[in-house]
Amino acid sequence: MDAWVRPTVDTKFHIDEEWWEEKGRNFRVHLLSHLCMECQERYKDYRLAELIDWIDAETGEVAQVDGLWHSLRICCSSKPDFINEVTPLTTAVFRTFLANGNEPLSARELQERLRRPAETIMRTIGGAQVYHGIKPVKSKTRRRSSPSRAQVGAT
Repeated sequence: MDAWVRPTVDTKFHIDEEWWEEKGRNFRVHLLSHLCMECQERYKDYRLAELIDWIDAETGEVAQVDGLWHSLRICCSSKPDFINEVTPLTTAVFRTFLANGNEPLSARELQERLRRPAETIMRTIGGAQVYHGIKPVKSKTRRRSSPSRAQVGAT
């Protein structure tokens, strides 16, 4: 087990897929609860959402991504109430990572997006309690913009 190192406001965080697996929790079921009403209606049976091809607009790279996550990124995250002033901080941080494809961000970078103090964000996500699988990025961890194929097939 890795030794715990106190993160700083410049430590990069992400949604740690391994945390969901270790806890025996289904990421996709949790993801469904963050979809807008229209997308929740579309994906009543989340197990039917398949992998879809997604093209990165900057690099042109084609990747297969989870249909639920894709809907969240292109539809739900553009709604004004996806993240607002009453959204709990842990939910706002989680949704920020969902909307940006789980690209690692520091508390300082999250401050810019959420308009909440970096120190408050750091105290919330940088402690021993893990919320929504948000953890510091391990140095050897590569970013993953969608759940693994194994998680997509999980029920």
